[in-house]
Amino acid sequence: MTTERSAQRTPNRRLAALIAEAGFSHAGLARRVDELGQEHGLDLRYDKTSVTRWLRGQQPRGTTPALIAEVFTRRLGRRFSAQDLGLDACTPVYAGLEFAASPTEAVDIVAGLWRKDTGSQAELRKIAFTPAGLVVPSRDWLIGRSDERVARGEAGARPDAPRVPAQVRGPALRGRGPEGAGQRVTQGDIAALRSVAELFRALDQAYGGGHARQALVRYLEHEVEPMLRGSYNEVVGRRLFAATAELTRLAGWTSYDIAAHGLAQRYFVQALRLAQAAGDRAYGAYVLVTMSRQAVYLGHGREAVQLARVAQQGVGGAAVPVVQALMHAAEARGHAVLGEVRACTTSMGRAELALRAARPGDEVPYWARLYDEAQQADEFGHCHRDLQQFRAAVQHAERALQLRGQGHARSRVFCRLVLATARLGLGELESACALAAEAAHAAAEMRSTRAQEYVRDFEQRLEPYRDAAPARAYRDRTAALSLAGAR
Repeated sequence: MTTERSAQRTPNRRLAALIAEAGFSHAGLARRVDELGQEHGLDLRYDKTSVTRWLRGQQPRGTTPALIAEVFTRRLGRRFSAQDLGLDACTPVYAGLEFAASPTEAVDIVAGLWRKDTGSQAELRKIAFTPAGLVVPSRDWLIGRSDERVARGEAGARPDAPRVPAQVRGPALRGRGPEGAGQRVTQGDIAALRSVAELFRALDQAYGGGHARQALVRYLEHEVEPMLRGSYNEVVGRRLFAATAELTRLAGWTSYDIAAHGLAQRYFVQALRLAQAAGDRAYGAYVLVTMSRQAVYLGHGREAVQLARVAQQGVGGAAVPVVQALMHAAEARGHAVLGEVRACTTSMGRAELALRAARPGDEVPYWARLYDEAQQADEFGHCHRDLQQFRAAVQHAERALQLRGQGHARSRVFCRLVLATARLGLGELESACALAAEAAHAAAEMRSTRAQEYVRDFEQRLEPYRDAAPARAYRDRTAALSLAGAR
């Protein structure tokens, strides 16, 4: 049973009034808080007696005040904070999952997320991924309209632009800085942001997300936030939001790579909102594909499929073939996790046809150029592995390794382990262990939890063969790596 503290004994009349307005019984409110807690992996076990104590002035612990506020938000259709309910403020579990109503609010939310990440990394890394937190942002992106105006400061900002109230944002995500003009943002600044993104992307792919993630977040806080709070016209402003969306998605990607999944989810949601402010529908679809890939990795196949389909609906037939291909491939991965052979095969076929339709003259967004034959073969190899179609998995994984450059070191680790798993499934034990040992050595050189988890997944599959000579040889070759990874 969750314990509570009794720092306040004044009857909580605000909470009582809202309970009456919502029409909750004490038991009904407790049940809804417990159910919402379960969405976040929490075992709370509140009951009607707990609600009675809250009404008498006792304060629930931890994230419970935010959960109670969210229950009333869903019931009454307007946003509540813990303070609105007469409860103590705490770090809200939904902080960072909001899809902002305006560009100004979006800046406040994402800047607060950067600031909290640089100041308290360990706390944020403990936040759980919540599938329920995917629904509202993806829906709001799909049905939302592009922001009419993003210009700011001397370049045309409206000084009376609406801002999210401080009590709603909470102390963790409260923005700072004046609304007035700050530094003037130029096209040169945007070019610099693009170059920085390319640098961090290369570091991530070669050495893992943990290598320079904190440096990226500090850059966002100390360099990018002042630009967002500076002055710019419409054209520069849209490009600034686009570049910030790219860097924020990358912060999420590197967080995902070190298994900080709740934090990564929040970065992806905010990148989606920034892409809307940029007026870049296609990049928003790419962010949704990224979110779909995280859902696949965590085993949430249904959510992965839904995110990929929202991306497809959001851009319609306007996307160039390469973008269409990557969206269909993302959907295929979700179906594969669910074991849906026919649906997966259909999505892979659509991805293949779309990539074949690509022409050299197509205006492919820079971020979509990463999706090529090598990446598609990689995605298909994963699909066939998950469906236990091991011969097809071998074929696609081998092709991906042949086509993929050495600069994509982490992707090559993943692909080699998919190939090793497929060969193991075919009974080719010696070949599988040799491939996996190579991948394990490469993974040990990276700061990538995902790479290490791919290795552990293979080792679990290898367990039934533990007494065979190739398995013993594999353990001998990787024993030192296990010791090094424990440091």
